[in-house]
This record gives sequence, structure tokens and C-alpha cells, in this order.
Amino acid sequence: MGQYQRLLLVADQTLHQTPAMLRAVALAKASGAALDVRVFAEPAPVVRLWEDKIDEVGYQRYLRHHRRWVADQLEQLSEQGLKVTVEVVFTTHALLDILRAVADLKPDLLIKDVTLEPLLKRVFITPLDCHLLRECPVPVHLVNEVRYSLPHRIVAAVDPFDPETQISGLNDTIIQTANALATQCDAPMHLLYAYDLSPAFNGDAPLVGTGWGVDFVEELRQSLHQAFINLADRYGIPPERRHFVMGLPVPVISEFVEQYLADVVVMGTMHRAGIDRLMGSNTERALYSVPGSILAVGPVVRTEVQSPGSDERSL
Repeated sequence: MGQYQRLLLVADQTLHQTPAMLRAVALAKASGAALDVRVFAEPAPVVRLWEDKIDEVGYQRYLRHHRRWVADQLEQLSEQGLKVTVEVVFTTHALLDILRAVADLKPDLLIKDVTLEPLLKRVFITPLDCHLLRECPVPVHLVNEVRYSLPHRIVAAVDPFDPETQISGLNDTIIQTANALATQCDAPMHLLYAYDLSPAFNGDAPLVGTGWGVDFVEELRQSLHQAFINLADRYGIPPERRHFVMGLPVPVISEFVEQYLADVVVMGTMHRAGIDRLMGSNTERALYSVPGSILAVGPVVRTEVQSPGSDERSL
């Protein structure tokens, strides 16, 4: 991935300035990319006063509020020298319309605020953010908080020992995406591998129960470390920016972000079935537990967007 050419910001329905808006504007300025701002809002409410009489005044007020916001944003962003488009799309199918906008605009990056959903709700309903992580065909930058509008430190979280990530080239995509962001922000990029040795201690590893246990674990650790070194060497990442840390991925990443004040963690999503979808689930868990922001990348998925059949209007 080279210099960004086009960015898509999914702005907040409240029409307030948010961390994602600050990040999108800063990246557009730094890269010279065109910025498309879209709000996917609920259709204007139709309030029935009595029988066939509706509150037309309230309906028009709702539309005017959004039209005024579109005009204000166009003026403010254009005055900052940005190539910008701003639209409000009224829809009851936000995911479908976001994917449609991605297909039409073909942005290099989709930027959106993290929507913090309660845990109980996430158990029964997959949040929009998680759907985007799984289905969006372009990198998704979900912004949780903004210490700096332009990132000062980027982390590429990889797993060079996983055969599936090697076959798919996901590790390379993660590093290339992180490097592109770091280059455009003039920021350092760190490479992080959180390796987990716990499988060596379960019943599937009989050698650990024998006198060979310590040697077996150390040999495994060295194999993981060598895979990490080979990946880092291939991209010329300096030793002081290589981090080989034992532990479960999400806790290690969270602690690393706090310790190094990282602004963005670039992670991968793998489209696996059931409980084996480890990379994707790690990324989704990190979304709600890692401070800072996530930039998720994965294999290109062709999504056929069907017409939702709803009464939609754009401003």
C-alpha cells in the first residue's frame, strides 16, 4: 500500500466532532487524499398526531438539521484545503449501505469511531464494528481515542509461526499497511509478536510430562523467535523496534500499547469457521479492551450488496 488516495469516514450519527473525524482529517491533510464523509442515519421519524395526520413540521426539521450539517462540513473542510464530499444517507440497513459506499468509492481506508456495545448485547447481536471487521474489503481503522490527531507510534501485531497467515500472506499485509500509515504520519513502526506457549503444557504435548519438558519448551520458543526474526529481517525493522513477548495476544497488546503509548495497532482478520477463527476473534476482543485504536486488514472479500428495499434518501 502506497500513499493514500481516498479515505472514507463513517461519521457519527450525532453529527458531533469525534476522534474518528479528527483522525480522518489529519490523515487526509498528511497524505493529500480525497476525503469522503458519510453519515448513515436513521430515516426521519414519522410521528402521527392523529389518524392520517403526521407531524410534517418535525419531519422537515429533522431533514433541515442534516442538510445544514452537510453544508457546514463542506465549507469547513474545504477551507482547510481538503478535497471532500459530504453526504447523509438515511437507511435502516447501515452495514449494507456502508459496504455499498466502499464498493462505489473504493477508498484505501475506512475510518470509523468504535461503538462501545455492552457485553451482554454483544452476546446476542453482532455489533456493526465486528461486521465491518469481517466483511469490509478494505482496511478498517476503528478509532477508540485520539491522543494525537495524527498517530505518533504504530504497532504491527503479527503471528509469523501460524501456517495459515503464512499461506495467506496476512503478516506481510499487516506490515505493509502499518508501514504505509507510519510513512504518511512520519511515525515509527514497531513489530510485535505475542507468542503463547500454553499449548505445550496441555495433554496434547506428551513430551512435557517427561524429562524432555524443559528442552521441548525452549526449542519451541526458539523456533517461534526465529520465525519472528526472519519476518523482521525481511522488512528491515531495526532491533530496537522488534518485540517478542510471551503471553496471550490481547493482554500483551494492551499492555504494550499502554507502555509505549502506541496510537494504532495494525492487526489481521482471518475468515475462519467457528471457534478456529482465532485471528479475527483476537482483533474483535482487542477492539473493546486495547486502549488506542485498531487498524484491521485481511484477505479481500467480495461482498455482493443486495438492495435493502427500504425507503432511503441521501442529502
